[in-house]
Amino acid sequence: MAFRLYEPARVIEEQGDGYLVAPHPQPLKDPPGILGSILGSRYSLIGTWTEDCYESCVTAFDLMRREVVLVNTPEHIKYVMVTRHQNFERKSPQMRRALEVLLGDGLFISEGETWKRRRPLVADIVHKNRVPVFGRTMEEVTLSFAQGWAAKPQDEEFELTAAMAELTAEIISRTIFGHDLGADAARQVIDGFSTYQKHIDNFNLGYWLGWDEGWPIPHGPVKNRAAKMVHDVIEKVVNTHLAGGGEEGSMLDLLVKRRQRNPELGLDVEALRNEAATIFMAGHETTAATLMWAFYLIDRAPWIEKAMLEEIARVCGDRNPTIDDIDALELCKAVISETLRLYPPVPLLPRQAREADRVGDYEVKKGGMVMIAPWLIHRAHDLWDDPNHFRPERFMNGARINPFAYIPFAVGPRVCAGLNFGQSEAILCLAILVQKFKVKVRPGYRAEPVCRLTLRAADGMPVTVEPRARAA
Repeated sequence: MAFRLYEPARVIEEQGDGYLVAPHPQPLKDPPGILGSILGSRYSLIGTWTEDCYESCVTAFDLMRREVVLVNTPEHIKYVMVTRHQNFERKSPQMRRALEVLLGDGLFISEGETWKRRRPLVADIVHKNRVPVFGRTMEEVTLSFAQGWAAKPQDEEFELTAAMAELTAEIISRTIFGHDLGADAARQVIDGFSTYQKHIDNFNLGYWLGWDEGWPIPHGPVKNRAAKMVHDVIEKVVNTHLAGGGEEGSMLDLLVKRRQRNPELGLDVEALRNEAATIFMAGHETTAATLMWAFYLIDRAPWIEKAMLEEIARVCGDRNPTIDDIDALELCKAVISETLRLYPPVPLLPRQAREADRVGDYEVKKGGMVMIAPWLIHRAHDLWDDPNHFRPERFMNGARINPFAYIPFAVGPRVCAGLNFGQSEAILCLAILVQKFKVKVRPGYRAEPVCRLTLRAADGMPVTVEPRARAA
């Protein structure tokens, strides 16, 4: 009912000779008011921003009994995320409450001593030095996935977001759990995550009414069953690893071995489950969304797709792209970087102040919210040329990008631990599939970006695929 009372902003998209203005909701001229903010936020977290928010600034606005300080300049983002990160390390109560049943005290929403103990552990497991090893799994799974696409009738339409989620979930499940997980168990984990995310409520009324921790969320039988589907599979695999029967070299195997070497970390079965679930969620959802948007953008910008094919042919010839080719695939890498700029998977990074602080000219109360929005700073008119245009070349030829103006994986001590894994996976999957297929978005379809937890297309992404004549 709430969505029927709310009229989403008009989607702007323009395509011309050699240029593409990527789809985005039209910024509002005036603030939407309390009711508009509530209904708009429940529909999408990116649709209620006003025009003046799309430039670097620090400003504040009231929502019910809370003041939100919007931090949208590189220097102040550095202050919050680096200089004063210990005061602003807490994720928002909305996010913590929404995910606590699924992730428990997993790294994504943990804080304090728990986060300090586990962050180095998880970072080591997904460190860039391990990417070449995990890259072989990425190659194997993507090539197998491509066989399924090759068998499709060319006019068979399907939803790309779900397809990319299937691909990335298979990759991350094999790298976390090993090849022995089994198709049924893998599908149970994927379905559990998808169901849980579909039913997330990202608006915690209790916080906005003054409760610093928000109100506990009545998750209901559907979300509880979804969480149990995930937990049952992961706990079974954890126990198998603890009994010495897991696959050597998987992420979970590395976690278990670290538990054995460092019992002081307190990694019991529940903790191992929570970290495995967190890695799965982060590694599955964000890369799937990035690939979906990348395919949409290059379909709308055929001159970029043509240049990508030329680059892949120059670097790889007729063989399949591999993890070792990523550094040489400069344009493919730039396409992913530009996609992440236009469509950061997590477009809002709210933080809660442990103690009172001051950001710019604004006082932040204890328990107050500071909002850092990659969605906004990535499109700030005073920081980026043609900020709504799809221009991968802005990341090429040694371009220097301000690390506090480009934050698709956050920044500072809480930067995404799997950054290198996710970027490498996205580049490799894109290169392999672009080499082999033309992905065609339904004629006349215009994507509407919306966000509840991650950034997706409101009505999915209807596509067909056409094998390329020279596919390897």
